[in-house]
Amino acid sequence: MNAKEFIEISKCLSNKTRLDILEWLKDPEGNFPPNTTAMPNSEGVCVTYIHEKTGLSQSTVSTYLSNMSRCELLEMKRVGKWTYFKRNEAVIKAFSTYLLDNRD
Repeated sequence: MNAKEFIEISKCLSNKTRLDILEWLKDPEGNFPPNTTAMPNSEGVCVTYIHEKTGLSQSTVSTYLSNMSRCELLEMKRVGKWTYFKRNEAVIKAFSTYLLDNRD
């Protein structure tokens, strides 16, 4: 991870709802109902469930998820007309490592 990527992710994480989404997706089975398709929550949570849990407008949640995907904090998967999101653990780990290595 470089400084520019770190800054972009930091900006993305400067919003409580986006932090909540990341936290909820850490335990998707515990925080969301099962997907109505054959996709298990561990492989991605339907955007509808994320939207409902936030209590925000669909357009706001869509923007948040898009920004988080652009920063690679989330991985997006489309199956037919459904869109699913899950955490990108590799990027989250790289962000944490960069933060710890540059805390001086």
